[in-house]
Amino acid sequence: MPHTILVADDDPHIREVICFALEKAGMKTQGVADGAAALLAVARQAPDLVVLDIGMPEMDGLEVCRQLRRNSDVPVLFLSARDEEIDRILGLEMGGDDYVTKPFSPRELVARVNVILRRARPAPAEPPDDRQYAHGKLAMAPASHGASFDGKPLALTGIEFAILKGFLARPTHVLAREVVMANAYAANIHVADRTVDSHIRNIRAKLAAAGCLDGIETVHGVGFRLGKCGA
Repeated sequence: MPHTILVADDDPHIREVICFALEKAGMKTQGVADGAAALLAVARQAPDLVVLDIGMPEMDGLEVCRQLRRNSDVPVLFLSARDEEIDRILGLEMGGDDYVTKPFSPRELVARVNVILRRARPAPAEPPDDRQYAHGKLAMAPASHGASFDGKPLALTGIEFAILKGFLARPTHVLAREVVMANAYAANIHVADRTVDSHIRNIRAKLAAAGCLDGIETVHGVGFRLGKCGA
């Protein structure tokens, strides 16, 4: 079955370009022009992913994502006409999976959508990862997409889950930024350092909320590694 993508952008030309590119890649699309329509569309029939413009009038994309996250874990790819760090950080911390700045390459957008979809729902042909990962009080079961700290579930996005799995696979190693992102993105996808830092910050916040105050440590000039995680 083809993936269904909801595209929410108040610019009809951008909606058309995105929908055309996604449909050419074999996906089904639905376009809406505002945030309220996006929330209604998700409520009626949940898509596999939402492409969400931050700068929509009346209800912007950040507010749409905030409302979606109350009862939905649908993956979100943010669009913005500005390369503002605050927008990027807010979008990712609210549960967005990735961020593309306008003007963008439709080919790159499709590639990023495919990466998110693969992380959110692994292809049936891929053998499941039945291994159990643990470090201190941090545990992860990839086959069921479950992660917890001291028994408390962690609500991770697909990208966050992949990043944390990369750390748990090598719990004593220091991982450079390039390695951290390679665990979550395809090799041909460029990811800015600020995006890497935003994902790490978001994972740290979720771990801290569960009681883990030393989840991911920064090794200055090198990268990141797992802390003791309550051990």
